[in-house]
Amino acid sequence: MRYRLTSFLALHWAVAFALLAFICIDGNRGVAAALGVLGVAIQNAHIADLENAFVVAPLAVALLVVAVLFCWAFVETLISGVPDPQAVDSVVRTAFISASGVLSLILVGGAAQGINGLFMAVAVQLAALLASYVAMLAERRSAFAAAVPARADIRAAAHLMAKDAAHGSLLSRISGRSDTKPRDGS
Repeated sequence: MRYRLTSFLALHWAVAFALLAFICIDGNRGVAAALGVLGVAIQNAHIADLENAFVVAPLAVALLVVAVLFCWAFVETLISGVPDPQAVDSVVRTAFISASGVLSLILVGGAAQGINGLFMAVAVQLAALLASYVAMLAERRSAFAAAVPARADIRAAAHLMAKDAAHGSLLSRISGRSDTKPRDGS
């Protein structure tokens, strides 16, 4: 079974973080434009501090790493044919933890620079990440639950096997032979 929602959300976040990294390294716009995409209006006084290469390079690399992790999660969901939540879970979890970490670092760095309105923008992005993670987790769990037989089905199969064994035992007692083999030939 394919994880359609998980694939879509992983691709969405990969593209979103890749675009943020691209906007961040663009010489004309830089970090201020990337924060503008997140919904933060930057005053002109703070732009000089945000154009520094020591700010732009680590932020762009961190955003690209998160984009690569989400891209990896996307590829993993396409490759994974078995509806096992553990197969994709570690990659997706790592991607979301990394994305939350990068957004938290943006929040801390923006607060140190005195950028107003950054908390709400990052809070919205973190809430969207959390909602995406919960949706992905629910899809993987429901796919796993659909693939595993229900407890009632397992009990019914065990009950049928017990009845067959009892029937075989009864037939061997009636016939007087104690070494008869079961019906399935094993």
